[in-house]
Amino acid sequence: MRGAGAVRDEGWLPVTEAGTLPVDRVLAALDSGPAGLTGEEVLRRRARLGPNAVRTHRVSALAVLVRQFRSALLGLLLAAATVSYFVGERTDALVIGVILAVSVGFGFGNEYRAERAGAALHDRVRHTAPVIRAGRTGEVDVVDLVPGDLVRLDLGMVVPADLRLTAANRLECDESVLTGESAAVAKDPAPVPAGTPLDDLASCALMGTVVRAGSGVGVVVATAGHTAFGRIAVGLGERQGETEFQRGLRRFSLMLARVAGVLTGVIFVINLVLHRPVIDAVLFSLAIAVGITPQLLPAIVTASLAAGTRSLARRRVLVKRLVCVEDLGNVEVLFTDKTGTLTDGRLSLAETLGPDGRPSDAPLLAGLLANEATTEADGNPMDRALWAAPGVAAQPVAAYRRVALLPFDHQRRRVSVLVDGPDGRTLVTKGAAEEVLALCHDVPDAARAVLDERLAGGGRVVAVAGRPAPGATTLEPDDERDLSFGGLLVFLDPPKADARAALDRLAGLGVTVKVITGDHPAVAVRVCQQLGLPVSGVLTGADLAGLDDAGLAAAIGRTSVFARVSPEDKARLVRAQRAAGRDVAFLGDGVNDALALHAADIGISVDTGTDVARDAADVLLLEKDLDVLADGVTEGRRIFANTIKYVLMGTSSNFGNMFSAAGASAFLPFLPMLPSQILLNNLIYDLSQVAIPTDRVDADQLARPAHWDLREIRRFMLTFGPLSSLFDFLTFALLLSVLHAGPVEFRTGWFVESLATQTLVVFAIRTHTSPFWRSRPSRPLLVAAFAAVAVAWLIPYLPVAGPLGFHPLPVGFLAVLVGLVLAYLALVEVTKRALFASSDLLRPSRRPPEAVHRRRTHRRAARFSTR
Repeated sequence: MRGAGAVRDEGWLPVTEAGTLPVDRVLAALDSGPAGLTGEEVLRRRARLGPNAVRTHRVSALAVLVRQFRSALLGLLLAAATVSYFVGERTDALVIGVILAVSVGFGFGNEYRAERAGAALHDRVRHTAPVIRAGRTGEVDVVDLVPGDLVRLDLGMVVPADLRLTAANRLECDESVLTGESAAVAKDPAPVPAGTPLDDLASCALMGTVVRAGSGVGVVVATAGHTAFGRIAVGLGERQGETEFQRGLRRFSLMLARVAGVLTGVIFVINLVLHRPVIDAVLFSLAIAVGITPQLLPAIVTASLAAGTRSLARRRVLVKRLVCVEDLGNVEVLFTDKTGTLTDGRLSLAETLGPDGRPSDAPLLAGLLANEATTEADGNPMDRALWAAPGVAAQPVAAYRRVALLPFDHQRRRVSVLVDGPDGRTLVTKGAAEEVLALCHDVPDAARAVLDERLAGGGRVVAVAGRPAPGATTLEPDDERDLSFGGLLVFLDPPKADARAALDRLAGLGVTVKVITGDHPAVAVRVCQQLGLPVSGVLTGADLAGLDDAGLAAAIGRTSVFARVSPEDKARLVRAQRAAGRDVAFLGDGVNDALALHAADIGISVDTGTDVARDAADVLLLEKDLDVLADGVTEGRRIFANTIKYVLMGTSSNFGNMFSAAGASAFLPFLPMLPSQILLNNLIYDLSQVAIPTDRVDADQLARPAHWDLREIRRFMLTFGPLSSLFDFLTFALLLSVLHAGPVEFRTGWFVESLATQTLVVFAIRTHTSPFWRSRPSRPLLVAAFAAVAVAWLIPYLPVAGPLGFHPLPVGFLAVLVGLVLAYLALVEVTKRALFASSDLLRPSRRPPEAVHRRRTHRRAARFSTR
């Protein structure tokens, strides 16, 4: 066992060693005491040991730049430019180099901006802990904790560092994040024997674990990577679970890679059979591979998601990962708590009723005694409402002295105290009415009738009870028995004025709202009725206990209110709904919501929620408002719709043009387009698509969630790809047979025609509306598309035309090409109308059951992050 001097030299103490030492020796070793550290000492230790963070969110420009070169296509382009340069094709090398620089630069710019946006969001997600410093208690950011700090632990907190407990009041911690054991572990300040393993360290609270019950105080012995959790988190790395959106992108990219591979191989073989130079065959095949691949897809997706996060941040919605924006758009079912979401969340004491159901002040005194808040400034909302109630000053609270406290927990749903007062030592209990009444032996029928009446009216009702407890010094749950009923406390939490409009808006977006609450079912039903939310069925926690998984799956669809449910019930409901193939969001802010937040596709909490709820959530609302949540759903769907637009462009125009090039190379005595021309075409086209994330989205595409469907994407590709090729071959025929074009004129004519058709087709593909000009695109998209066409048609007349292999086209050529482009757009419009009428693409769809998956990992590690 090391001595105190060694501890001071290193500045921290391993938790396994601290747990075996008496509290006074640990405090002495860390140069701390009951009053905590001074501000100056905190600064010295912070400068020496660094922030209490196991991971950083700082953005490295160099790392982002290096990632741009991981693309196999970019590597091939670099190789092609090098080969072209050394075989004398300097123009091709220059064009490929410019394309490479633009692609890397654009990707770097978007990813760097997105990472900075993500880091800025993490800056706004603050986690604090109550700390005693210089004898005063205050809230401190968890990253500012240092060894020697005294931290107070309360229900629902995530332990912010490794602590040696100095005091504990029925403290229990959930250590499953470290040990995998779901049962809460009881804590006690007494030292443990030397050699005690980490999972039996009862005298310590470990970073990342959750306070499941009780309260306590502990001294920080280790922070950041020196903690048990920190060592594990750093070892895990930063890999995140794959979302459905990311999985769809990956599958789509693999599909295109296979198509590009086959097409490139075929073209290469054809060119070799036709005895063309090997270097020309290689460069032409490579250009085809690059041309068919939507190189800017990652950049466009990143730009869309980053813009979405900034837009939502302005609406007071913070997302922890960029892809969470798109996840919001997939939501089909929202489980939400009631308090603060459907109601104002500002409880006020409306009535105090005696045992006979008549008005009486006696229950107020019992409520103030059995109260975990010391003033109206702390404690839970109900306890604070009691301290703020009229008549508190007249209550003889000062005549009583608290001897023991049995804290509230979500299983018992009550709190009890042992107090000394004018009538001797007494046990006082306050909690959920039906729970407390079940412990009483003398509840009048009149009280039960009044209880039912107040619940039906939407009041939140708690009961108080008590009994003499002479000689008792401690409290256990078994002591809550044989109580005398003391009366009822009725609280009011009126519905939010704007909740009805928000619910209507969510319904218009196809999101089914289900209320899941710990309140009495009558209260939840009344609030739903007041807000116009249809109540299709009600189930309680007791009802759920009697249902197996099959029975729950059948019942959940016809039920909209779930009341008096436990944390495990909430998580089970979420899992059952997801198993039915629905995308589920859960909105909650309490410690009892953490399991359900983890189980949901998208967990949503509020900035004022408990630590464990904010830690478990993917999205944080700075206002507990369903309207801002509807903004998030809309933004997610807009991003998905615009991403699909780019995908459809890439699988139709690109595929068609490259298929045309493959076909033309088989019968033409010359290459239909030079490799540098193909790459230039692809660059101009891709740059025109950069504006797609800014595009407007039609209301019918926002009305329901849509999901990746590769079968429909393939169907789209095999419809519009050949259609594009048909017009390309028609162009070939006219250029060769009617206009008698030579190789240079042929390449120039096809270059301007192909770029015009593949760029302008976005206006037809972007909307289901027919004709397409009835749906207005965004101004940036209009400008980008027409600018791309203008540049392509001007290039043959510019000084760079000769080096690029182009030649000015006569007026007759241009007239024919304009006619072809207009005919193509007209045929696309007709085909689109028929295809979309029988397609689910961009229409409401349900996620297939096989897509149900878990996709969030290492959230807790991200919580302890430096800025």
